[in-house]
Amino acid sequence: MRQVKTIFLALFLLCSYYGQSQIKFEPKDKEILQNIFDQFENKKELSTAELVALVGKYFIETPYVASTLETEPEQLVINLRELDCTTYAENCLAIARILKSGQLTFESFTKELMGIRYRDGIVNGYPSRLHYFSDWIYVNEEKGLLKQVSKEIANTPYPLDINFMSTHPDSYKQLKTNPGFVSPLKKTEAEISSRKMFFIPKDKIAGFEEQMHEGDIIGLTTSIKGLDITHVGILVKKNERIHLMHASSKAEKVVISENTLEEYLAGRKTVNGIMVVRPN
Repeated sequence: MRQVKTIFLALFLLCSYYGQSQIKFEPKDKEILQNIFDQFENKKELSTAELVALVGKYFIETPYVASTLETEPEQLVINLRELDCTTYAENCLAIARILKSGQLTFESFTKELMGIRYRDGIVNGYPSRLHYFSDWIYVNEEKGLLKQVSKEIANTPYPLDINFMSTHPDSYKQLKTNPGFVSPLKKTEAEISSRKMFFIPKDKIAGFEEQMHEGDIIGLTTSIKGLDITHVGILVKKNERIHLMHASSKAEKVVISENTLEEYLAGRKTVNGIMVVRPN
C-alpha cells in the first residue's frame, strides 16, 4: 500500500513539474494581473468586448517589446510587463473573459491564455502556436471565443495565399534551428489558404465605422506576398470616432492612435484593409 502511495505521489509531482515547466512568468506578472482583478472585479455585467477595451486601457503606456514568446523549448509565456501587438490583444481577451467568468485566479488566466494562443489549447511545440492572425481568428471563432463580423459588415472576400513562414525560415529563430518544424507549418499554411475569409477594404472604413464597436479586435490585412495580417489592435471610441488602441513599435508602448482608424490606415501603404472580430 505504501509503495502504491509513493508511486502516485511521484506521478503527481512529475505532472505538477511538467505543467509548471510549460509556463514562463515573473512575480510581477501575477501582481499586475491581481491589480486588474481588484480594479475591475465589479465590472462583470459589462460585455466581453467592453471588458477588452477596459483592460486594454489599463495597459496604456506599457512598453512595446517584440519576440517575448520566442523561447526554446516552446512554453506558455506570460508577460504583462512588456507587450507586442498580438500579445496585447491576447492578454486583453483572456483577462476580459476571466473577469466575465468571475474565476479571478492566476491559474484560470493561464488556462484561458493557453486556449487562445494554441491550436488545441495545449503547448505542443512551436508549430502548435497560432502564428498567423487569420488562423488565430478562425480557430478562436471555432472555440466560441469570438465572432468574425467583417462578412456581415462589408461582405468582401479576402483571398488567402499563405506561405511566408515556410518560405522565409531564416527569418524565424525556431525554424532556422529546427528545420523539422517547416513541414507541419506548410500543412497549416495550406489549410489557412483554403478558407474563405472576409475583410473591410481600407477605402471603405469610413462608411462602415458605425458598425464597429469599442472592444472589437482587428487585424490589419496586407499586400505583402505570403502574409495575411501584419498588425493587431483593439478599437476604441474617441470624440465619437473609431481609433486604434495598440502596442505600437513606433511609439514603443501601448497607445491610442491620435488619428482616426480611417486616417491611421490611409498612411500605411502595405495595409489594404482590416479583419474585425467581436469577443463573445
